[in-house]
Amino acid sequence: MVLAKTAARILIAGGGTGGHIIPALAVARELVAAQGAEVLFVGTERGLETRMVPEAGFALRLVEVGPLNRVSLGTRLRTLRLLPLSVVACARFIREFRADVVFGVGGYASGPAMAAAQIGGVPTLAFEPNAVPGLANRLVGRWVSAAAVNFAPAARWFRNAEVTGIPVREEFFSIAPLESSRPPHLLVFGGSQGARILNTLLPQVAAELLGSVPGLTVLHQAGARHAEATRAAYAAACAGIDGSRWRVEAFLDGMAGCFEAADLVLARSGASTVAELAAAGRPALLVPFAAAADDHQRANAEVMVGAGGAMLLTERELSEQPRLLEETLAGLLEDRQRLMAMGERSRTEAHRDAASRIAERLVELSGHS
Repeated sequence: MVLAKTAARILIAGGGTGGHIIPALAVARELVAAQGAEVLFVGTERGLETRMVPEAGFALRLVEVGPLNRVSLGTRLRTLRLLPLSVVACARFIREFRADVVFGVGGYASGPAMAAAQIGGVPTLAFEPNAVPGLANRLVGRWVSAAAVNFAPAARWFRNAEVTGIPVREEFFSIAPLESSRPPHLLVFGGSQGARILNTLLPQVAAELLGSVPGLTVLHQAGARHAEATRAAYAAACAGIDGSRWRVEAFLDGMAGCFEAADLVLARSGASTVAELAAAGRPALLVPFAAAADDHQRANAEVMVGAGGAMLLTERELSEQPRLLEETLAGLLEDRQRLMAMGERSRTEAHRDAASRIAERLVELSGHS
């Protein structure tokens, strides 16, 4: 008698930010669509997973656990008190779901779930989007069954690591290379919440930049809380300049289209942003968030700089040298050939098959391949 092949059962643990949840959902969709797997998410009530996971149609279980890194002693002690309870809860979820593999994507729930899996003898795959792993992944990295990383420097923290990249929406890979003759367009992208330093400094240099770079247009995403003030600062600074040459928005819909229109992107260097830049083949001037845990945004930016697809300016440099931002932007925007070359080099860091490769690795670990 031939037994019917059973579906792999994958428990995905972690979250908090879109940088963790969006790639995890892409892998989950690939697991279901291409591998016929069953998926369960485990997260915390404080993360974006409470909204994004149910909206995507996946089941979600919650554990109570908090941060350990860069927090007060009181918060750290509370988290340490909750950790054993969260490990026990995750062990129950793994047992009840009959998980074949636990996929840790980083964030508060990832550590307890990965620990519970290892205690219970369930295979584990860690996902690390940044060049420097977060605390949860650093704690479990040497004991995982395997790891999927976005940047090669992160591989040293894990057993059996593979550079898979981050899942990025397909439309980013379809963006055409930079044209040689169109008027220059700068996209300023501060992430969903905006970037305070970019919202402050860009209006200060906008008039001089627009005056020195012929035909330049600027689209600035400032975040909901800062859009009005940023728009007012542009208006005051750019009085007498054609208002159609700059635009400030709280949010940007259709980010792939915004990237395609851009000749240069000024942005933070979160892992998802960097992955989208690479997929789109767009050159960037990156300003890492100085307060990011373990300075991981700077490490992400340095990988892109090393590949030749980006330049890096630190917040300290911008604060100490007021003219540096305008001079750097103008120098890049006026050198079309350099921008085109940077775009080509940026694309060398892209991984079009990231979601499918991670899903395949999970199914391999499950024993259902």
